[in-house]
Amino acid sequence: MEKELIISASSEEIQLALVEDKQLVELHKDKPGNTIQVGDIFVGKVRKIMPGLNAAFINVGEDKDGFVHYLDLGPNYGSVMKYMKLAMNGDNSVSTLSNFKLEPILEKTGNLSNILKVGQLVLGQVTKEPISTKGPKLTGDISFAGRYLVLTPFVTRISISQKIKGGEERGRLRRLMQSIKPDNFGVIVRTIAEGKGVAELDADLRQLMSQWNHLTERLKHVTGPEKIVSELSTTSALLRDVLTDDFNNIYIDNENIYNEVRQYIGTIAPEKVDIVHHYKMETPIFDQFGVSRDIRRAFGRIVTIRSGVYLYIEHTEAMHVIDVNSGNHIKAGGGQEDTALQVNIESAKEIARQLRLRDMGGIVIIDFVDMQKADNRKKLYEVMCEEMSRDKARHTILPLSKFGLMQITRQRVRPAVEVNVQEKCPFCDGTGTIKSSLVVVDEIESNLRYLTSSQNEKKLTIVAHPYVYAYLTKGFPSIRLQWMRKYRIIIKIKSSESYGLLNYKFFNAAGDEIAL
Repeated sequence: MEKELIISASSEEIQLALVEDKQLVELHKDKPGNTIQVGDIFVGKVRKIMPGLNAAFINVGEDKDGFVHYLDLGPNYGSVMKYMKLAMNGDNSVSTLSNFKLEPILEKTGNLSNILKVGQLVLGQVTKEPISTKGPKLTGDISFAGRYLVLTPFVTRISISQKIKGGEERGRLRRLMQSIKPDNFGVIVRTIAEGKGVAELDADLRQLMSQWNHLTERLKHVTGPEKIVSELSTTSALLRDVLTDDFNNIYIDNENIYNEVRQYIGTIAPEKVDIVHHYKMETPIFDQFGVSRDIRRAFGRIVTIRSGVYLYIEHTEAMHVIDVNSGNHIKAGGGQEDTALQVNIESAKEIARQLRLRDMGGIVIIDFVDMQKADNRKKLYEVMCEEMSRDKARHTILPLSKFGLMQITRQRVRPAVEVNVQEKCPFCDGTGTIKSSLVVVDEIESNLRYLTSSQNEKKLTIVAHPYVYAYLTKGFPSIRLQWMRKYRIIIKIKSSESYGLLNYKFFNAAGDEIAL
């Protein structure tokens, strides 16, 4: 399978598109102002105990309080509190935990009010980012994720990914980790560690231990709620989790992020550094690789499959609902039952992609086309399970109910990705009346005249629809060249498929958009 990562960066956000076999399967967005990410570790202060929920609200120094349930404290939270107290008092010996005596395991039926008190400082890690009106969800089970391993302090167990099937390989990895892991630490061996040698795993473990030592140092200076360990940026975290040997290329249109990614990959996988490319062409990177087109096709209430089948996708606060429609699908020769099976199998493949692409979490209800034969219903369930096996998010799939509904629960750690594919009418700007298309070039020139004479701009970039771009750049001398001579300014013109026919924007020499 051919895998590529396309990264588009602007001052407002970074967009990361994961493409498999030339098809967009995941879209991630990272905004510079995003202060809470999954994996961040906070020192918080207990603001309110909720005895009825056996939970507490924790002030983490952000706009929204964090939430932790008693069961999310973890069985070793007594050891976590003891470690936190010693570290805040400056005890350096706790950084290794070699002489640390673990506290008794918390009972599953315990009461949170017996563990935490209002005003108490607590250590917690984010497991779910703020979603809608809800604040971040926290856990007391602290862990540090690396490329091959996950380090779990106070848990001495060694766990091997279930996707590593070979008994001999599982035994090798277990023995290897038993020989190198520190006392009072546990390790989870990730799937990508299969076949790796001791040098690679030991280097990853050392890097995770350095993060643990950093946490210990930060605790010495904590006086109130604050973030003390930040997860990697979305870009680096995605690379850590998805970068495999079959990854072919990474294209980035921002020099700073390009250098950051090369440095990070040089640390975790030096042999893959050459797959990172700095994209320098004038065509927007998402347009060049067809990502913009895929986004417009894949997002929205109605998703059409090439065979004529289409899906209705509705999002609610409680769940996501998907309705499968056969549309103008060409009927199979075997009759209605075979047609229904064919439609449902095609839909299942697209639905599995949509769940990853939109990062839809929680409960998903799918209304497939009705089928009468039990074998066909079983086959559809098997196809859905196979297609979802490539999804890294934890999920559970139930067979079709007697009403023809399939229920899926999928791990929800971030808000679902939403892309508004509806545009204001480029002709009327929402007014219902349009201006002549002949006027748009005059309008661009009028703005150009203003920017050169009143704003003293010396270098401008105009981004417009491909048709307008062609009109301004073709011929000799082109309109662009005429404007350059007339106004004595350097002008670049770029095309973007995401712009409406009469839409255009100006950018200055620094690449910042000019508001007109």
